[in-house]
Amino acid sequence: MCRIAPQQEETMVVHRDKESYSIQSVENALDVLVVLSEEGEVRISQLSERLGLNKTSVFRLLATFENRGYVERENDSGKYRLGLAAYEMGQKFLLRMGLLRKARPVMERLSQECGESVYLTVRRGDDVLFLDLVDTPQQIKIAPLLGRRFPLADSSVGQAFIAHGDNGFSGGTEAIDKLRRYGAAYDVGGLGEGVTCAAVPLFAANSEVVGALALVGPAFRLSPARLEGTLLARLREAGEVVSCRLGHSGGQRYGGP
Repeated sequence: MCRIAPQQEETMVVHRDKESYSIQSVENALDVLVVLSEEGEVRISQLSERLGLNKTSVFRLLATFENRGYVERENDSGKYRLGLAAYEMGQKFLLRMGLLRKARPVMERLSQECGESVYLTVRRGDDVLFLDLVDTPQQIKIAPLLGRRFPLADSSVGQAFIAHGDNGFSGGTEAIDKLRRYGAAYDVGGLGEGVTCAAVPLFAANSEVVGALALVGPAFRLSPARLEGTLLARLREAGEVVSCRLGHSGGQRYGGP
């Protein structure tokens, strides 16, 4: 029997089209998870229609995921959603990311000092993605935004990415002007009615904006007086600490609002 030497086998793998290794059933299973991550709770009929799969195939995929904890079924509505196993896998991946690993301790300390929710966000195209959260201990709080996307221009956290560098956006807003001048800004209503968001950019060693920290809370508690009195300064300091951990020299300096 003819055998392929390891080096020859490796060469063959490198030059073969990656699509030739695609397994359709695995593609279908991943498509199901993608839809669940985007839509939240979905019925089998909705998945079947959106993915172009028959209901039996969709049911079998969901049943397999449910057995492993990656999908949960709501008994009352019959809808399916992502399960804890999917969340845990995502968290394990995030913890291996340098940005999250270096930002997380700073976020926890900032949340303790301010008593508000602190988010780590990253840019995804023309959106800002809420990647990680240290939640507030307050009883009255904003529903978690973890995993959600918002247009960059809608809030100060998105504008933190616009304010520095050539992002393909023209013009400016008061929040962008404050971000460029002071390194921190806030808005009311950009993430929802009655929601206040304050943000600072995070810089990598090459001065590229790789993320943003955001304080998010109800507008009645995150008042302009409180933000401009103490919170923006603490948020800016936290951003500088994370940027320093990412290798940024701290050359960007700001005044105070």
